[in-house]
Amino acid sequence: MIARFEPIAGGTCLCILGIILTAGLWPFHIPSNQVKWLKTRNGLQFGRHGSAVASKPIQCSSLDNASATLEIWLNPASSENSSTILSFDASGHPGEPFSLRQRGEALIIRRNNVDPQGISRTALFYLDHVFHQNNAVFLTIALNSREALTYVNGTLAKISPLSGAWNDLTGRAVLANVPTANDSWSGEILGLAIYQYELTASQVTANYESWKTRSKPVRISSKANAADVYLFDEHSGAIAHNLYDASTCFIIPTHYFILHPRFLLVPWKEYHPTVRGYWYDIGINIIGFVPLGLCFFMYFSLFGWVRYLCIVTVFLGLFTSLAIELLQVFLPTRSSDMTDVITNTLGTTIGVIISRRIVAQIRMQTSDYNSLKNY
Repeated sequence: MIARFEPIAGGTCLCILGIILTAGLWPFHIPSNQVKWLKTRNGLQFGRHGSAVASKPIQCSSLDNASATLEIWLNPASSENSSTILSFDASGHPGEPFSLRQRGEALIIRRNNVDPQGISRTALFYLDHVFHQNNAVFLTIALNSREALTYVNGTLAKISPLSGAWNDLTGRAVLANVPTANDSWSGEILGLAIYQYELTASQVTANYESWKTRSKPVRISSKANAADVYLFDEHSGAIAHNLYDASTCFIIPTHYFILHPRFLLVPWKEYHPTVRGYWYDIGINIIGFVPLGLCFFMYFSLFGWVRYLCIVTVFLGLFTSLAIELLQVFLPTRSSDMTDVITNTLGTTIGVIISRRIVAQIRMQTSDYNSLKNY
């Protein structure tokens, strides 16, 4: 009788395994880089999977001079975005990289605090009611060793104190993403400027008016006040040029990319207790592997092909998850981390526990039925 259900049970197990592999590796290819030039004005439009990266690193601040300023003119595709607008590659310096992030209507600024001994701490600054759908906003972040001053459309909106900060705006800049994971931002970036000094309030206002009327900041004539200025006025091609330094440009690759894909990131580096999506992913990863543990344990136990059923089934879930995470390194829309391996294995274990109880009940009922029949 059991043999009649063997093909059905085996097919069900393979179907579940196929669904898990599809969910973990979709879309199975590297998508095109969804970045295009605006037709009616200067700027770049970033789609769901789009990013651009600077051709070489910059060193904007140091222990001797912690001052720097960032100007960015942008238009979010949605007021519900939760992704990174601009970040810097952290591979060349200690600590977390400087970044700007949109979370709904709020702006989040991540800033380094690295002391002379190299001990790194990271500060997050929040500013609410900044972004509105299809409404361009001009942001200026003026930095020094003591504080970060945030201007919105030329007006000072917030002063965020932070002692002993430096190393800001350092490394290769990445537009609309982070260097190590898929966190692509959707919207338009109309202009960008990075200064190796702190702009005054009057300079911020003058630059805002200049960007708004002339699509460029007030011209910098002094070589000492070096700047990286991107007008995004090329309207075609794969390069956005720096107005003052021809050797530094933004490159727009043909395919979507992650600058430094992470490989089996350890859980304590991925842990984000305040991010709701983190816990949602944890739950999905556990629940998604419960059917694998349940079905494969039941299949193995009913047909008696495997010894040490619990261990074999749990290891099947472990190796399936590990294979997915290893392959995800080559897919920029996915991320490879050990948290998924742990939670997937936990889900498989829960499925095994449930299946053991079901199998035990089936066998008990079968045994009682045979005893009654023989009696």
